[in-house]
Amino acid sequence: MDILLALKSLLLGIVEGLTEFLPISSTGHLIVVGDLLRFNDEWGKAFEVIIQFGAILAVCWETRARLLETVLGLATQDKARRFALNMIVATIPAIVLALLLGKWIKAMLFNPVTVAAALVAGGLIILWVEARQSKGHGHSDLLQAASAGLARVDSINQLTLADAVKVGLAQCLALIPGTSRSGATIIGGMLFGLSRRVATEFSFYLAIPVIFGATVYELAKQKQLLLHGGGEFALALLIGFVAAFASALVCVRWLIHYVASHDFKGFAWYRIVFGLLILFTAWTGVIKWGGA
Repeated sequence: MDILLALKSLLLGIVEGLTEFLPISSTGHLIVVGDLLRFNDEWGKAFEVIIQFGAILAVCWETRARLLETVLGLATQDKARRFALNMIVATIPAIVLALLLGKWIKAMLFNPVTVAAALVAGGLIILWVEARQSKGHGHSDLLQAASAGLARVDSINQLTLADAVKVGLAQCLALIPGTSRSGATIIGGMLFGLSRRVATEFSFYLAIPVIFGATVYELAKQKQLLLHGGGEFALALLIGFVAAFASALVCVRWLIHYVASHDFKGFAWYRIVFGLLILFTAWTGVIKWGGA
């Protein structure tokens, strides 16, 4: 196997796993890194979607107890049925919009400059929401209390159908690359009254049907491309898949503990600095970004 292709696959897999569940946009990072690596042709774009399945399996593994409890309890437990219904309702808006506008979005918006603009805009929104969350609380060790004080939903079992619809609509913003699916659902959830922990947890669960569906769709669409890619590309997919699974598992476990006592301002500033750096290099011509 071409060692360069293997290294590119490994790097993209790690980038996917580390960014999928953080509010910094995994798709945006994959577009930027893929552009830098010149791994942004039709094969590269399919690769980026398919390896997301590795990250989703990491979430399934980490939340396997709740998922199994839900499946086994659908016939007898109101809690399980309500949770499943909330998942379905929250997933529908993004699927519908993706089917209607997906081709146009990929053709027009999947480039590093659009990603950079979305990163900066999203970072500013996160800072605004965090300022709103902590308003009236002057100490960083009261972050959790501040969040709980503004939240009316402090358990995922308290989510209503209306909450699920609102978070699902917020998730639609993530169709714009650079926005971040997890960022849209977590920050949107916080705006709609979910605690930071519940918004983060629900974002994890919502990733499962959304990304699983996107992966299956991409596999079906690119079937001929994948079939003719040969063993080398199959191995590249395997490397990216495993790297995404391992790095996502680490990231999910870390984030669950992180949100208990931290806000998302650090991610906001990272988005802003990273986005401005991309825009600066595009403007000065230091890097010839695709779409610039």
